[in-house]
Amino acid sequence: MDQLHIWGPYGLLGVSSVLAGISAELVDGPVQWWAAGVLVGAALALQLWWHGTRSRRADRGRTPSPVGTAYYVVRWAIAFLLTWINPFFAFYAATGYMDADELIPGLWRRLGLFASAVTVAAAQAGGLPFHSGGQWAAFAGLLVVNFGLQALVAHATEQEEQRSRDRALTITELEHANTALRQALDENAALHAQLLHQAREAGVADERRRLAAEIHDTIAQGLTGIIAQLQVATNTPDPTQARDHIDRATKLARHSLGEARRSVQNLAPVALEHDGLPQALRKTVAEWAERTGARADFTVTGPAEDLHAELSATLLRIAQEALSNTSRHAHASRVGVTLTFLGDEVILDIRDDGKGFDPRAVRERTGTGGFGLGGMRARAERIAGALTVESEPGHGTAVSARVPLVTHDH
Repeated sequence: MDQLHIWGPYGLLGVSSVLAGISAELVDGPVQWWAAGVLVGAALALQLWWHGTRSRRADRGRTPSPVGTAYYVVRWAIAFLLTWINPFFAFYAATGYMDADELIPGLWRRLGLFASAVTVAAAQAGGLPFHSGGQWAAFAGLLVVNFGLQALVAHATEQEEQRSRDRALTITELEHANTALRQALDENAALHAQLLHQAREAGVADERRRLAAEIHDTIAQGLTGIIAQLQVATNTPDPTQARDHIDRATKLARHSLGEARRSVQNLAPVALEHDGLPQALRKTVAEWAERTGARADFTVTGPAEDLHAELSATLLRIAQEALSNTSRHAHASRVGVTLTFLGDEVILDIRDDGKGFDPRAVRERTGTGGFGLGGMRARAERIAGALTVESEPGHGTAVSARVPLVTHDH
């Protein structure tokens, strides 16, 4: 289309000149020949000037401007005079149909199309000047047809240009929205990383407090009991009674050893050293089932992800605590553990068919005391998660931990 606007006027001027030269009714005398030649030369000079001006413009003449409007008016005037001399120059006058949208701004564009339609319709009606009422009637009808068609084409062109501008604006807005979305995602990833860092620091402090409390409540008390039993055995002259106290001290020592091992396991889950969370949970559930004799099933749903170490450790500890509660309190015959990956979060569900309890009647505490619900909830909340418990006496218990999904790469 751009090439047509550049070379179209040259071609139409040449065609008009050739047809005017070979037509039988060219002109009546040398004056008309001389005038036509001067006007064709002026049209060619005007076109060469506009071609050079257009090439130097950054917008290549696509944007209406005062210079473009002046060029259009002068070209129309030359075409009108040529058509007056010979109607075949109407081909050159039709150039005004091609580039009015690029040269004339706003509503003035319709006036330019109307002026070009006047010249073309006059030539189609037999040429100027008119010598009969029939020519005037034909001119009026042809003018309506020519201008109506060009007005429809111009309207359709403007509508298409408006749609193109709207599409370009929509694309620009979408690009801005995509940029904002990428920035939001980057900020979200940074916030996740910051949250995990803070959770890790809080977790370290919490684990220290928890371990100190466990040592005080279990190992230290156990050692105190052992010392007391041994002192009584040493001061008892009866060998039978001494042996009973020594047996009690031995049991306390074994119990304290078990508590120490459990505390170390909770502090650093060895199950995650070589396995991911799904594999570690599967082994934990299987070992629990073998140890308790209850039926335990483990299921993974959704595409498994390589979770951040803090998330894996937290969910594994929650599962271990929940299973421990089940074996100690629920007396369940069947347990189901499900790990669900939902794209932006991970859900761990532990369900049993045990005796259940009334959650409102249980005083929750952190650490390992009681049902340990407070401790599990605190673990989940440290990594921006949540823990819910549903239970009813005689209808089992369901524990659900929901945490944001953050992969190992983050």
